Amino acid sequence: MWHDLLVALALLMVIEGILPFLSPEGTRRMMRAVAEMDSRSIRFSGLVSMILGVLTLYIVN
Repeated sequence: MWHDLLVALALLMVIEGILPFLSPEGTRRMMRAVAEMDSRSIRFSGLVSMILGVLTLYIVN
């Protein structure tokens, strides 16, 4: 179980690093846009992301 969790974390870090590596300016623009969003919008996008992640896990397993 711990092995699977660490593999998932490592893959997350690789995937999260792709965009800043390929497009640092695009990442800066995206971060500025997120910084200007209100908390409700950020919270809603986090909720949608978590729901999609859970659904994906359910489908895969």
